[in-house]
Amino acid sequence: MIVVATADFEVYHGVVNELRDRGTTFTTLEPDQPLPKRTTVVVTDAEHVDAFADAEPTVTTIVAEPGESRSAVDRALTALRGDGGRTTVGVDPGRRPGIAVLTGETVVAAFQVPLADAVERIQREVRDAADPVVRIGDGARLQGSTIVNDLEGVRVELVDETGTTPYLGTGARGMGDVLAAVNIARLEGKPIEARDVEPTAGELQVIKDRSREQSETNRTIDEELARRVAAGELTIEEALAEHRRLSGEDS
Repeated sequence: MIVVATADFEVYHGVVNELRDRGTTFTTLEPDQPLPKRTTVVVTDAEHVDAFADAEPTVTTIVAEPGESRSAVDRALTALRGDGGRTTVGVDPGRRPGIAVLTGETVVAAFQVPLADAVERIQREVRDAADPVVRIGDGARLQGSTIVNDLEGVRVELVDETGTTPYLGTGARGMGDVLAAVNIARLEGKPIEARDVEPTAGELQVIKDRSREQSETNRTIDEELARRVAAGELTIEEALAEHRRLSGEDS
């Protein structure tokens, strides 16, 4: 059983709401009250962690920081299950990468974010984990390379993502990238420290064609802007705006 024992208002409400959202059974008490006999995990704040130093060896104490309730609940549920699994982040690269966070075999979080925000999100998810690994699909080479090259201080593996995108039935539209990220996380890959991000002529032409399709005036961005899009520095919309500015049409 999970026990929430904290006098910190922000920690209390953050953890309790997170546990309720996940349908988890738990109980609450004051930090100076004795733990129930069925306690397996106690979640508390940094100020009161010493109050549980003499708890039974079978009790795991989780320290929750204000604003970090999801991470604390992830660790509490991992301890409750007793799997003690490794933290693995799967990434299905693209303009809006799917990101799945697994502890052992359990999916504890999932996201889909703009490419520019992907590395920051991944770094947050592995920050407090012991020996985490980030597994990135080998598709969408340019976007995937950007993530590989920007990640620091974490093991990164490149995974053959063939067959990782599932069939999506009615009502599941938009979930494909996240579900693919879950599958990627569960596949061992080859360790990688850097990946070539130089776009091919064909890849640059695809970006230029896409800019013309998105432009209301059939505008096509130049090769320099297409390279910046390929590197993830700009979206096509931003590149079109920059092209208009450089052409003096916004003055």
